[in-house]
Amino acid sequence: MAADAPITQDVLTIPRKVPEGSKVNLVGLTRAKLREALIAIGTPEKQAKMRTGQIWQWVYHWGVRDFAVMTNLAKDYRAKLDAHFVIEIPEMVSKQVSADGTRKYLVRIAGGHEVEVVYIPETDRGTLCISSQVGCTLTCSFCHTGTQRLVRNLTAGEIVGQVMMARDDLDEWPEPGVGTGDAGPRLLSNIVLMGMGEPLYNFDNVRDAMKVAMDGEGIALSRRRITLSTSGVVPEIAKCAEEIGCLLAVSFHATTDEVRDRLVPINKRWNIKTLLDALREYPKVSNSERITFEYVMLKDVNDSDADARRLVKLIQGIPAKINLIPFNEWPGSPYERSDWERIERFADIIYKAGYASPIRTPRGEDIMAACGQLKSATERERKSRRQIESEAGL
Repeated sequence: MAADAPITQDVLTIPRKVPEGSKVNLVGLTRAKLREALIAIGTPEKQAKMRTGQIWQWVYHWGVRDFAVMTNLAKDYRAKLDAHFVIEIPEMVSKQVSADGTRKYLVRIAGGHEVEVVYIPETDRGTLCISSQVGCTLTCSFCHTGTQRLVRNLTAGEIVGQVMMARDDLDEWPEPGVGTGDAGPRLLSNIVLMGMGEPLYNFDNVRDAMKVAMDGEGIALSRRRITLSTSGVVPEIAKCAEEIGCLLAVSFHATTDEVRDRLVPINKRWNIKTLLDALREYPKVSNSERITFEYVMLKDVNDSDADARRLVKLIQGIPAKINLIPFNEWPGSPYERSDWERIERFADIIYKAGYASPIRTPRGEDIMAACGQLKSATERERKSRRQIESEAGL
């Protein structure tokens, strides 16, 4: 591949154009950008750091969306903030709750587009699966989301806004003046970037959103409680280690290039060997404990004993665990789920080689909220470029 080849695929990725004269949304701005925005409206530079900290805590610790409530700021300053800024998060259009307690949200963002977000409660944690793009470019053949065209990248505010929306729904913001919000285990304790889209094709916005989520004076999630899942955008993996430092999961799904080319087409650009070379460096740079290899179990495609043995050999020397995912079928899918006995046999080979090999219990299948099933109804059709441009305000 040419050294100057683009990292992103050759597709139209449309950013959101903010209408002129509209107020700036503070959600998703890093501390540095928030400080700059405050100085731009006349906040004295000597006060800007303190004001940034005060507003940050109101927005991300207390979950406040109204400047009038920010009582440690002077009344005239609150009015000035209100004249220039908004605190807005994506709109929850609908919520479905599965028999197992999984919640699937349909979320509307600017331009009228919709993405899906899934909350998975467990006894010791609550995991929120968030989206980074509207649609996806990758067209992985086993994934329902991949049958939806990419419309645009989400902004940092739209990404961290999904976390804030879920905390609204779970009623997990502490009440100002009542407590610190540290009592008891958190309902939303973990984030996985495993929803719609390839996070590393929207790197800057994902990084800024995760910096907001990890900030200790706000949402305050440890980097070890955030997992980014990539299909293997090799040039961005090192940047992810250096600039985000969260845990990494890789959609692996095959043990030969021939099969992976078919299942995960990005493999034609960065093959298994190239990907594994990048993954060997990741734990050293990011100080992560281990990499998670995600492996969807497809009947008679990638589930043989030979596949299991090849997988063990391929990942040798990488601190790793292998998440085995029973295929979640969707209407028109070209594959079937591997038989349960076959999945257990595959897991056993990996386990005996010294790797953790949990079989992921499918969650939220009854509401199409399981892995690979996310696809918002309004985006199912392929849209024309003109229509996308019009909806994105271009």
